[in-house]
Amino acid sequence: MDLPLYLFVGFLVPLVAALDFKYHHQEEMEAFLKDVAQTHDSITHLHSIGKSVAGRNLWVLVVGRFPREHRIGIPEFKYIANMHGDETVGRELLLHLIDHLVKNDGKDPEITRLINNTRIHIMPTMNPDGFESVEIPDCYFSNGRFNENEYDLNRNFPDAFENNSETIQPETQAIRNWLKSETFVLSANLHGGALVASYPFDNGVPETGTKRGHSITPDNDVFEYLAYTYSSKNPEMSVGNFCKNSVNFRNGITNGYKWYPLKGGMQDYNYIWAQCFEITLEVSCCKYPSAENLPDFWNKNRDSLINYMKQVHLGIKGQVFDVNKTPIPNAIVEANGRNHICPFRTNRFGEYYLLLLPGSYTINATVPGHTTILKQVTIPENTQNSSALRVDFHFPFQMKSNFNGTTRVSCSEVPLYMYFRSHSDRLKSCFISLVLLTFVSIFHISKP
Repeated sequence: MDLPLYLFVGFLVPLVAALDFKYHHQEEMEAFLKDVAQTHDSITHLHSIGKSVAGRNLWVLVVGRFPREHRIGIPEFKYIANMHGDETVGRELLLHLIDHLVKNDGKDPEITRLINNTRIHIMPTMNPDGFESVEIPDCYFSNGRFNENEYDLNRNFPDAFENNSETIQPETQAIRNWLKSETFVLSANLHGGALVASYPFDNGVPETGTKRGHSITPDNDVFEYLAYTYSSKNPEMSVGNFCKNSVNFRNGITNGYKWYPLKGGMQDYNYIWAQCFEITLEVSCCKYPSAENLPDFWNKNRDSLINYMKQVHLGIKGQVFDVNKTPIPNAIVEANGRNHICPFRTNRFGEYYLLLLPGSYTINATVPGHTTILKQVTIPENTQNSSALRVDFHFPFQMKSNFNGTTRVSCSEVPLYMYFRSHSDRLKSCFISLVLLTFVSIFHISKP
């Protein structure tokens, strides 16, 4: 009697084949993603955000307790890999991350908490054409770096500092459309060829510090923290100079511009125009290493990948309402002293998210034509909490009945720092405090 019952129960348990440590080409990758979406349909949703030049789907798997819909107060996180088709380790890391997340839901408290409180969007490859075109893997360079039209996708985005005349590619446009459809808060893109976590800005002007050899954002303290959050859990990246003939990256992190200036990069675009804090993760010295090394890469990056995702709950979040508790879209909500050249605004649900380190801040909520609301906020030292501090704003007026707030207001995609020089004064006024914050942040993370 016991044996048949045991066998019957066994049939109720989803049987998922183990994900091999090898390079998965498009058909194999699609089969794996579809299998995961079917087997774990309560916490995953698979969809394509567009197609590559050659017509390959740009797949995204969403992992979360409510994977098909936006939920108030649940932040959106994303990982993107294989932007350069010949930088392959990140692609496989994200496939194994998916496998790890779905298999540990309900078993590992940390993973379960993440899935319960976050919508995690994972794109294993942004450049499938480049990956498929590589015939002879090379550690340093191949034509697989480019898409089918021979464009470098990480030089293909609008740039906030200078004109970018590159023709926008289908893969790039798909990302831009995707960013407008979700309220992404934090993200990272994975590359190869070095071991370092690089943070914005990748490009710059004198007002952002280029004369000092770097280009810093108003949120430089947060970006340094985020980069170190990843590098500190990777035993080789944290060394800072693990790769032969590499630059010495203190603590395994670097400002992008300080490493080398880059025009048209994706991480700057995410931060400036999509209100999404993004860093670039270089996860392997060799761009296309032997597949036999993939288990080692996974073991050394697993904790970093998970630790970084948790930071989407850093800082504060909330909603902006009118007197009738109707959410107000497109209200500007920012912390005083770190104004963004393209202001951070609430989404169509009146939601906002601000990634901030523990400390005291004055939060400024502004609806055009109305008096600004200021709130003093103290963010506690509570990194274990899977939810940012909630701070709502209530304005004493009623939204107009004909108001259409379904479209999120954004800034024109022009080189903002080139033409909006009036912003320079605000940058200069907070530049000294940013330098001090940078010093304090480096001092803090350097402690053993």
